[in-house]
Amino acid sequence: MDSQTILQLRQEMIREGVLFYYCGYVTEQVLSVLGETVMDKLELDNTERPVARGVFSVFVEQVQNIIRYSAENQEGQVGERPVDLRHCMLAVGRDPAGLYVMSANAIKNRDVERLRSGLVHIHALDRTGLKAMHKEILRGETPTGSKGAGVGFVDIARLASRGFEFHFLALDDELSYFILKAHL
Repeated sequence: MDSQTILQLRQEMIREGVLFYYCGYVTEQVLSVLGETVMDKLELDNTERPVARGVFSVFVEQVQNIIRYSAENQEGQVGERPVDLRHCMLAVGRDPAGLYVMSANAIKNRDVERLRSGLVHIHALDRTGLKAMHKEILRGETPTGSKGAGVGFVDIARLASRGFEFHFLALDDELSYFILKAHL
């Protein structure tokens, strides 16, 4: 990438109201540092505590989903230690109505329709429905193929006071890019 492209990227991020941007590999350790950085930025910007906590919670949920499910990863051993790096793009920004948290990562094409169907269902629920679904998931069995309790997207929807949007963009025959933007 040349210097002019980097400058253009920076200028575009400023125009779009991006407060924080990360593109690269993530792990739980990276999540800890990024989360602290996001909270520091929000505090320096005098963001109301409840809003900042919501942004932080959504950010953590989105990164944890990436750590568990991103199809763009690199695994191996570094010395005696196993390493599993997951690639993503993350942004926290401000638009005229408030803040947003956005994540993007590759997923397997075979998972797109299942994920889309679940997100469409969650998107259609009101606060009462989201609360009921949250309780139902926590009482039930862990979904097949899930590496968590299965409540992440429901939690994001509950915290996204201005809703959320999602997109799937085909990359090739095997992968699609999954973009999730939660508005707080």
